[in-house]
Amino acid sequence: MNKELIIRSSSEAVDFALLKDGKLIELHKEEEKSNFQVGDIFIAKIRKPVAGLNAAFVNVGFEKDAFLHYHDLGPNLASQLKFIKLVSAGKLKDFSLKTFQFEKEIDKDGTITDVVSSNQSVLVQVVKEPISTKGPRISAELSLAGRFIVLVPFSDRVSISQKIEDKKEKDRLKRLVQSIKPKGFGVIVRTVAEGKNTAELEKDLQNLLSRWTAMCKKLPTAHHPSKVLGELNRASSILRDVFNDTFSGIQIDDEELYNQTKDYLQEIAPSKQSIVKFYQSKDTPIFEKYNIERQIKTSFGKTVSMSKGAYLIIEHTEALHVIDVNSGNRSNKATNQEDTAMEVNMIAAAEIARQLRLRDMGGIIVVDFIDMSNPENRKVLFDFLKEEMSDDKAKHKILPPSKFGLVQITRQRVRPEVNIKTREEDPNNESGEIEAPIQIIDKIAFDLERVLKNHKDVVLNVHPFVAAYLTKGFPSLRSKWFLEHKKWVKIIPRDAYTYLEYHFYDKKENAVIE
Repeated sequence: MNKELIIRSSSEAVDFALLKDGKLIELHKEEEKSNFQVGDIFIAKIRKPVAGLNAAFVNVGFEKDAFLHYHDLGPNLASQLKFIKLVSAGKLKDFSLKTFQFEKEIDKDGTITDVVSSNQSVLVQVVKEPISTKGPRISAELSLAGRFIVLVPFSDRVSISQKIEDKKEKDRLKRLVQSIKPKGFGVIVRTVAEGKNTAELEKDLQNLLSRWTAMCKKLPTAHHPSKVLGELNRASSILRDVFNDTFSGIQIDDEELYNQTKDYLQEIAPSKQSIVKFYQSKDTPIFEKYNIERQIKTSFGKTVSMSKGAYLIIEHTEALHVIDVNSGNRSNKATNQEDTAMEVNMIAAAEIARQLRLRDMGGIIVVDFIDMSNPENRKVLFDFLKEEMSDDKAKHKILPPSKFGLVQITRQRVRPEVNIKTREEDPNNESGEIEAPIQIIDKIAFDLERVLKNHKDVVLNVHPFVAAYLTKGFPSLRSKWFLEHKKWVKIIPRDAYTYLEYHFYDKKENAVIE
């Protein structure tokens, strides 16, 4: 398995495409105007505690107030508020918390009005970016994420990632971290820390402590509200969270970003620094070179095509997302309906896991798989879906299929869903829209696979533009079809056809029913 990160920079935004064996699995965009990224820390003021919601609205500088629930205050809120007051007044110059006297923890079942009041200064961290009409969701329980560990101020707890299953390794990491952990800070050990030595973890810890100190130095002169600690740039944060030994390449078309990424990789994985490449070709844009533009066009519509003619229908409502699995109108060598359903469902499960990451879909997702009567098959499908989603870093939970074939998934939503328009203005009708023309090639290929199973000689009639796309170049798409199916397809351009119209005929010029 090879992973590649392709980074495209423009004046308005930076786009990040994560490829797994050449297939697009994640797409991120970092816009210049994005001031509220997950992980950013703000010094802000409580605008209004609301007892009925047991939460407070906080002015962080966004058009809508941020929402801070009582359960997101953290047990050591009183200590944090005292710390901010002393640092802002210039009475505390030592930010290490070694000599800082902690206050009593707040009651975990208390009420918001007992612990905070209007106009009170508080340090808060963005845990969910502004989505739709809602302001950011924030927490007063701060954490600074590094490559191997997460530093938690005003805590003393050491936690190990649950994904590290080896008990001996867990115990080793816990002893190691407790020996280097500074007083007043808790530490969460990340999954990628497995097998790492003391020096690597200590270097990560010192980097995080330096960031904490730099943030605290800003507090005495900081305006309310203002950002006092920003997340890393998106390239570095993606590398921090997903980078591992399976990465085979990082391609970047911006020289400044290339240098930043190379420097960051030098810190976290010096042996892999050579995989960072500066893409300089002016002839072919970087996303087209790696076939990303085509994958974007064919992956973000309402209908998502899969292999063997199967497809997904993805619908979005205010409350949840619904995904319908369809086998398509195709012949199949499977001996019965159960085998056909199982085959299509397995293909769909892999694509659904990819789509959830690619679109960053969150909340409740209901998947209508094709009904299967065999309980064993339902279990195999459930286990396969869990395995396919195991790489997804967003928190998620999957319930087993019901007897109706429905699978319910909840997936953490921390950023707005990636939504890319895949329909374009219809050149044959000024008032209408059509699917992106590039999708027609995939549709023709899917239909051709089915048609050739029952017909030896096939003639394809298409619009002249599409005909040229299929027949020109070396090797042409038609040549590739010949190598795949061992049958030559005659292509006839038809001026009378609309742009995306196509039909198959047999050698007697009878229309092949699709």
